[in-house]
This record gives sequence, C-alpha cells and structure tokens, in this order.
Amino acid sequence: MIHEGVIVTRGADGQPHITPLGMRVENGLTVLSPFRPSTTLSNLEASGVATMNFVDDVRVIAGCLTGRREFALVEAAPELAPRLACALTADFMRVKSVDADPVRPRFLCEVLHTEAVAPFRGFNRAQAAVLEAAILFSRVGMLPADKLERELAYHTIAIDKTAGPREQEAWGWLMVAFAEHGIVLSDAATST
Repeated sequence: MIHEGVIVTRGADGQPHITPLGMRVENGLTVLSPFRPSTTLSNLEASGVATMNFVDDVRVIAGCLTGRREFALVEAAPELAPRLACALTADFMRVKSVDADPVRPRFLCEVLHTEAVAPFRGFNRAQAAVLEAAILFSRVGMLPADKLERELAYHTIAIDKTAGPREQEAWGWLMVAFAEHGIVLSDAATST
C-alpha cells in the first residue's frame, strides 16, 4: 500500500525542500523511493533525514507541482528536517539503509518520532480529486491528452459538488498548469 504525503528533506546546505511523495511501510521501516535525478534523492543522500507530513490541505500538493513551494515550516531538532506547519501528523525519520537502483533507489528510514499536530476531520471527495489531478499532472507527457482530459472531467464532478475554498484554489492552480501543457477541459466535459 502506498500512502501519499508531503516530504521535507534537508540538503547539504541545510536548506529544506518540500515535495509530494508516496511512501510504503515494510518491516517497520518507511520506504521512500524518489526518482533519479531529483532534489529529494540528492537531499536524502546528503543529509539522511526527512520528515513525512500527512496533510489535508491539498494546496500543498498542488502548489508543489505548480511551482508554489512557500509553505510555512516548523523546525524540529537541528539534526532533523522540519515539518510543515499545516501537517496533521509528521514522522521525523533518519535513513537507515539504501537499496541502490540506477533509476529509483529505495531509502529505508527509521521513524524517530511522530508528532500529532491536529485531528483528522474526515475525507472530502474534492481533496481526493485534487490529489488525483496532481498525480495526473505529474504524468503529463507520459499519458495521452485525451485520457488526461477524460479523467479530469470526471474529477471535476467532485470539485463542483464538494470543494471548499482550499480545494477550489488548488484545483485552479492545476487547471492553469494543465492548460499551459495544452490540456483544457471543454465546457461540455465539465457539465454534469
């Protein structure tokens, strides 16, 4: 099972980097598998620390994919990566070992501390729609445009019926980014 979260890593220069990333749990360790090349991979190799943030504010996920990475951070212990201020829960981790791979190495991480920050208030279909649209956006260039348009049209139903202001803002960012790649929903595709 893959859990979607937002990872904060720290580079060799100490600077934090925020990005969405799926993670798995295997034999009590968190497995992170960033693609090569990536800032997340370089940071894990350099500092060996990361914080996995579980959020319900999908603007963080959509924002990272559309060039908006200025989200408030809360510093942890100096030897750890910070957490997102909007995190509901944060796992502070240290890399224990690495399974080498030329494309996607696996970093096996030990959770040193879990911080529960705020309660989870339940699922919202619009949040799930934004998450799915963000994943689709990360595959622009890999998937055919008509498939992207069909799937986005379907997810628009959840946005239209259940989105609050945060989800609407995140959806808007993604739709602008899709349009910049020539993926635009027609009015007929979004009317239900």
